[in-house]
Amino acid sequence: MHNIPTPYYLIDKAALLKNLQTIDYIRKRSGAKMLLALKCFATWSVFDLMREYMDGTTSSSLHEVKLGYQKFGGETQAYSVAFADHEIEEVVANCDKIIFNSVSQLERYASYTQGKPVGLRLNPGFSSSSFDLADPARRHSRLGEGSAERIASVLDKIDGVMIHNNCENKSFERFDEMLTNTEERYADILHNVKWVSLGGGISYTSPGYPVDAFCDRIRQFSEKYQIQVYLEPGEASVRDSTTLEVSVLDIGFNGKHLAVVDSSTEAHMLDLLIYRETAPIVGHAKGEHHYQICGKTCLAGDIFGEASFEQPLEIGSRLSIGEAAAYTMVKKNWFNGVPMPSIVLKEIDGTIKVVRQFSYDDYVSSLS
Repeated sequence: MHNIPTPYYLIDKAALLKNLQTIDYIRKRSGAKMLLALKCFATWSVFDLMREYMDGTTSSSLHEVKLGYQKFGGETQAYSVAFADHEIEEVVANCDKIIFNSVSQLERYASYTQGKPVGLRLNPGFSSSSFDLADPARRHSRLGEGSAERIASVLDKIDGVMIHNNCENKSFERFDEMLTNTEERYADILHNVKWVSLGGGISYTSPGYPVDAFCDRIRQFSEKYQIQVYLEPGEASVRDSTTLEVSVLDIGFNGKHLAVVDSSTEAHMLDLLIYRETAPIVGHAKGEHHYQICGKTCLAGDIFGEASFEQPLEIGSRLSIGEAAAYTMVKKNWFNGVPMPSIVLKEIDGTIKVVRQFSYDDYVSSLS
């Protein structure tokens, strides 16, 4: 792989397959249908593998709807916080179900749905998020309808509801508690719909997650209300499958040893900045040589994290930055004009294939 110029995202299809096999097990044991959340991961060069273990896609925009319909297949669900007049007809033409965020949007576009199943986002007012920016149940949230009475007033216009209030939830107990609270508050609604999407943000592909207990809870919920359950794995589908491969460009010292690499958190792993997290530097044993791994942009806080190495880093040393699948490639940008990472696949048999490279022309064409 050292003949491939860095930076590049390296997707390990064997690691991806491990997640997909867990997802397939869950859908078979629980009866739930699994839809890839394109807002998290939309790298369509691996859709041929993913579609074997999932039922379709869910989206947050017209572009995602079209991508799911054209590149993934299966069931294509359309959702947006707010559809626009100029796009609603194209959204409907490319989806199997459409889910509205509000009663207002539902009533505005009901006549456009052409008899396709219609859903409404339900917001129970509580979530598993510990970060306000990502909390769908935060005060004054615009994400879904909370009033049972208001939802009941349009029950004759909808077939199902979407509830997305899990966020990086690794606790089955918390998931169970929130679902129970939702049932208590919205039982009459649940008894009068055909399907319920419980969204994403549930870490059932994490090591040690009680998958069987989760499946049994989903099946019990489905049978109680006689509904089809949907789950929308995003991060769960690509967990630990991808690294960002980078090279060291410079070594410095300013109270700490610094290693500047040919990539950027701001441009290539934006969530590290948004959620004030650090990325793991994988593939190296801990040693006595400690470095802060820095991005190459002018942003002072462009830092991937810190790591210790058995040998000193040198200019040209290659590093693998972990957790580089979820919310990375869908958020990458051209900040500072830093070269966009290529996308590289490691096939099941270990062969390496470059599937996309980006050039100066791509940078220019993204502007005007």
